[in-house]
Amino acid sequence: MTLALAIHGGCGTLPKAEMTEAEWAQARSDLAGALRAGWTILAKGGPAVDAVEAAVRVMEDSPHFNAGHGAAFNADGEHELDASIMDGATLAAGAICAAKHIRNPIVAAKALMLRGDPLLLAGPAADVFAEHEGVDTVPNEYFSTERRRKNLASMKIREIVGTASEASEAEKHGTVGAVACDAQGHLAAATSTGGYTNKPAGRVGDSPIIGAGTYARDGRCAVSGTGKGEYFIRYCVGHEIASLIAYKGLTLDQATQEVLGELSDHKIGAGLVAVGADGTIVAPYNTEGMYRGWVTPDGLLHVATHGDVEMVGQA
Repeated sequence: MTLALAIHGGCGTLPKAEMTEAEWAQARSDLAGALRAGWTILAKGGPAVDAVEAAVRVMEDSPHFNAGHGAAFNADGEHELDASIMDGATLAAGAICAAKHIRNPIVAAKALMLRGDPLLLAGPAADVFAEHEGVDTVPNEYFSTERRRKNLASMKIREIVGTASEASEAEKHGTVGAVACDAQGHLAAATSTGGYTNKPAGRVGDSPIIGAGTYARDGRCAVSGTGKGEYFIRYCVGHEIASLIAYKGLTLDQATQEVLGELSDHKIGAGLVAVGADGTIVAPYNTEGMYRGWVTPDGLLHVATHGDVEMVGQA
């Protein structure tokens, strides 16, 4: 089988002028680090589900993405984190939502997947589960960054003056995710997020919802999405793409473009990464940019933020 790995760090990338070149370089470096973490596992014959966990974990530790350290603030000035993971070989999955203290939510989601039941834990129950399983927990303040504080302040002002709908995708939300195909042909997907800036406390988006922001099924595809979660849930984006492949015989590219096109018709900012059963990778988006990256079969790393794609070395 063709090994494959692709990641995203959220669509709606900031306008280039809003970060220094050094900041852009660090963000691209963190994308490359996520790819290396996942590819190392795949290259050694490891399972896709381990590879996507490893890749997402690196992005959760980076302040440049809206997941883990660097997560968005909710309306109460706190962080509530969502994550999920799915094994396409068995359809096993695990998810946590509205957690406040799990350093790497994707690790807790995978631990829940391995446990087998329940599939989804919310709020304090997710935090308690993580502690019980020996997953690192931290004070809520650990997730804060100055950029996210500024985003919250901006959205509070927009809410008062009635311009919240005019905020950029980058101001509002963001997500990280990974998809992979391993040497046995098994697929997996993982997604993690802090939700959108100034969200109501307790709000849960698509990232921990299997079939919406995260979906994997062998023989079809693995998908991780980024965008306004409420719409990804309504459109069942991940499962819809897999169904178009299975029941209409569409290619991965055709299926993702059809679903993304429907979102675009309704002016919904969205993006995703997906991998097919044959190792084909796609990374479409309809916003100004999307943090993204993939590894080609020869082991070369490629990362991008806007329209440019940069080859950054060997995995």
